[in-house]
Amino acid sequence: MGSSVRELAGATPATRDRYVDLLRVGSLGAVVLGHWLMAAVTPDGVGNLLAVVPALQPLTWLLQVMPVFFFVGGFSHALSYRSLLRKRPEGSEDSVYSAFLRARLQRLLRPTMVFVLVWGAAALLVQLLGGGGGLTGVTLRMVTQPLWFIGIYLAMVAFTPPLLRLHERYGWGAFAGLAVAAVAVDVLRFAAGVPYVEFLNFAFVWLAVHQLGFLRADGRIRLRRAALLAGGGLVTAAALVALGPYPLSMVGMPGEKVSNMAPPTLALLAHGLWLVGAVELLRAPAARLLERPRVWRTVVAANGVAMTAFLWHLTAMFGVYGALLALDVDLPEPASAAWWTQVPLRLALAAALTAVLVAAFRTFERPAAPTSPGTPGVSGAGPLAALGAVLCLLGVLGLSMVGFGGLLEGRTALLIAIPVSAPAAVAMTLGGWLLVERAGRRVP
Repeated sequence: MGSSVRELAGATPATRDRYVDLLRVGSLGAVVLGHWLMAAVTPDGVGNLLAVVPALQPLTWLLQVMPVFFFVGGFSHALSYRSLLRKRPEGSEDSVYSAFLRARLQRLLRPTMVFVLVWGAAALLVQLLGGGGGLTGVTLRMVTQPLWFIGIYLAMVAFTPPLLRLHERYGWGAFAGLAVAAVAVDVLRFAAGVPYVEFLNFAFVWLAVHQLGFLRADGRIRLRRAALLAGGGLVTAAALVALGPYPLSMVGMPGEKVSNMAPPTLALLAHGLWLVGAVELLRAPAARLLERPRVWRTVVAANGVAMTAFLWHLTAMFGVYGALLALDVDLPEPASAAWWTQVPLRLALAAALTAVLVAAFRTFERPAAPTSPGTPGVSGAGPLAALGAVLCLLGVLGLSMVGFGGLLEGRTALLIAIPVSAPAAVAMTLGGWLLVERAGRRVP
């Protein structure tokens, strides 16, 4: 692997924006570290450190970096889709859209489906053998929760072409329209008490952040704009939390009436603006650092396994806690002096086990051969690909909600008011992926 990383790093074109790769790796790494630190596991169950020590909640204003990942996604999607448009033969955009979806979904869903199928088989075996209680049961329910982010990302991929056209026509106005829609949703939610309207902000908030990536791709977030985004976003987020109905934590907290995350709120959008502005202000010094060959090789190596590490990091964390319990190692009271003393050991063990899992499953993250747009292999390739993407989105989101616990009892979770079981969610995801694959195949 070392030689291939060196070859990839050495072949990097001068035009590549290396900082975007660093942001992608850094944002996923921050999420992994945050999950490991927030877990407060005792023999009696799993809690959240931020609920035990509310004074630590301001740290989420630094560690809740999913907006940065979605911002980077917008940048990458704009470049990828435009590249396919330039290569397309004369004719319909159907082939471009289906090729774009196929390429993006392959990179996301290949490692994701391996994770899902391995865990699904393991969960079924455990429950057939009469297990599924205690920490094992918690693991079966929680290990799929991070998949929500992949579901949202799939929606961003699916909506890239129309939103990119809006961006090319209106620029900052397209972003402003989504932001205003997010404001309207929260006004209807908190001031008018309109039921269920808050779920619209899963689209408006995250797509607004994604839209900033389009602006970045066109070089329209320069230092002055970055400073305005950082300062304005931070002041707005602070004001909304201080004066409005929004909680301090930028991640979900157990038992809270309002979460900034699920569904996203205007406060989370303001938080995303300040993060995007902040990382853009750091672009120049970071770019100089990334010119160093060793630093760039590290980023290249991490990018090649980042999604695999993200998928399996909770498996590693619960595996470490399970091993400690099996060995009768004392798990101190969360946030106690003994608990903090044990943190470095737990983090090191979780990192080591994640590395083992990455070594086992990283091959599925390798990108497939690039797809070039040609004559679609099936009629209506664009709509077929869109349908497949929707099924994948619903399946992944459903699985993130229901988990693998209670398989034999037919456990379900509500997805847009419809009960969804884990087997149904897996079937939707696989079926959607097959539709996208079929639509994306081309006739030379």
